[in-house]
Amino acid sequence: MLFFKRELSPIERFEVALKDKLSARQKLAERLSVTEAELLEKRTAAEQLAVAGANNSRLDRAEASMRTVEERAKTLRAELVEVDDQVASAERALADAKAQRDRDTLADQIEAMATAIERAAPGFEAGSAALVEAVTQSALSIPEATRFASSIDAVRSEVRAATDLICWELRSAAVRTRAGNANLASISLSEAEQLASAEIERQLIYTLHPLRWREGDEVRKAPAFALVGLPKALLAVALQHQHVDHLNARRVQTLMHLHGSAGHNGEPQDDDPQLVDLDALLAEQQPSAQADVA
Repeated sequence: MLFFKRELSPIERFEVALKDKLSARQKLAERLSVTEAELLEKRTAAEQLAVAGANNSRLDRAEASMRTVEERAKTLRAELVEVDDQVASAERALADAKAQRDRDTLADQIEAMATAIERAAPGFEAGSAALVEAVTQSALSIPEATRFASSIDAVRSEVRAATDLICWELRSAAVRTRAGNANLASISLSEAEQLASAEIERQLIYTLHPLRWREGDEVRKAPAFALVGLPKALLAVALQHQHVDHLNARRVQTLMHLHGSAGHNGEPQDDDPQLVDLDALLAEQQPSAQADVA
């Protein structure tokens, strides 16, 4: 009967290599210890002969024997230093292999999340479509139901775009994680920010320019090319002046592939000439709107 030996994983191979290096070092260290003990004996014997006034012939033999052991000890010390370097190198290789294993495990989990989202999306699509059909296929026309169907249809479009975005983001994060240069920036508001602005109705939107707006006593900023939850009170004016766009817009998909969704150049500075103050922009439109009513 033939027996097939299981192929070792990279970590197992590095562990075997490290174990071999440590075993070799132990044996070498033991040999060096024995040699240094022998060298001490030779030195003691040569010293005793010299103190006792032994003849030149005996001193020459004692010195020659001592030098032979000294050379052997010197060679063993050099070999031990070399083996120590090899042990350190093997330890680094093992640590790198374990780190790569951990990165691969995390990347697999991220990719599995993206796959799960993609598999769940059709269920949401079918459910929302059924809600819309329940209204549109009815012979009755009730304004509340029509508004409900329109809202569901808009949400369905947003979710479809957001699903494509998050799956692309997750798979990009998995690639970066596997390569060891991950920067898993969150594309949502932090928990503290969510609690602080829980009463503000928002919409997930993509910025085309750096923005600034005020929420109570806090000034909020968003860089260009970032996914942000913009207060709906500012959404219309931002869209009108093309400072933001919806996630399913064709240009947004291109910009996200070019720049991602975490923002460009970090948080904008107050002296940034491209910074758009949405509150000021909204205030400029309100007088003209009041004039039209008058």
